[in-house]
Amino acid sequence: MPGSWVGGGHLTRSLEGRPVAEALIAAARAAVEAGVARGRPRPGLASVHRGAQTPFAVYLRQQSRAAERVGIAFRTVPLREGAAAPELKATVRALDADPAVHAVLVEHPLPAALDFLGAVGALRPEKDVDGVGAENLGRLVARHPIHAPAVARAALAIADHYRIPLGRRVAVVGRSETVGLPLALLLLDRSRERDATVTVAHSRTPDLGAALAGCEVVFSCAGAPGLLTRTVVPEGAAVIDIGLSTRPDPQRPGGIRISGDADAASLDGWASALTPVPGGVGPVTVARLMANAVAGWERLTGGPE
Repeated sequence: MPGSWVGGGHLTRSLEGRPVAEALIAAARAAVEAGVARGRPRPGLASVHRGAQTPFAVYLRQQSRAAERVGIAFRTVPLREGAAAPELKATVRALDADPAVHAVLVEHPLPAALDFLGAVGALRPEKDVDGVGAENLGRLVARHPIHAPAVARAALAIADHYRIPLGRRVAVVGRSETVGLPLALLLLDRSRERDATVTVAHSRTPDLGAALAGCEVVFSCAGAPGLLTRTVVPEGAAVIDIGLSTRPDPQRPGGIRISGDADAASLDGWASALTPVPGGVGPVTVARLMANAVAGWERLTGGPE
């Protein structure tokens, strides 16, 4: 059944992201239309990036299309080639001061010299749309963030949509401050209602199979193609693959091949459910980003309708 989950996993169900994304987009669009009808300014989202000739370009186009559907004024802010950390921080500070901008996204990962976290730290938490600044992450630890990272919330939205039980043994494979750790915190927060027991592992965990043993849901954001096979994933587990890696492939549209952390061929018929890559968490992340932008806009312009 599309809206339910059955363990045991002889048939691996594909957890498609499109219906989840469409529901988020529709709700965000309705909120914008209601707010604008009452005289609020249209929400504005600015995306700061290193230019169109990077793998981020695909994500940038997805953002632009989604913002148009929701009714968000979308602005791209490319950094000049060779820009250093002070210039990035000044750009972010200018956007934070701009009353027409209600949400700011800074491309990541960035080279360490550009100090991504320092730049995002220049934003007030309402405009830190991806929830990765120190204040929002600190609020997440305290269980009351203004924004939580869109990728982590997208993964949970898929689990909720397909009714995958999270009050069980759950694993997060990945420990980045922008995805893995926030996701683990969100899952632990849910434990008050669902009693999840959360294991955090990563690509360098010795004997990953032993670490994941007994876990009924596995979220993976390690960025390691082929990491999850039936030798490490417990039989019947549901796998939500957040990993995203690219490599050149002239036979593919755009000249790149996109891969997740899961070896889909190995897990077929072994896992109970699996998100496709692409087509799983990716479109939901973009939609969740729009929902975050609208929530920030509501807070900055007087609260939700």
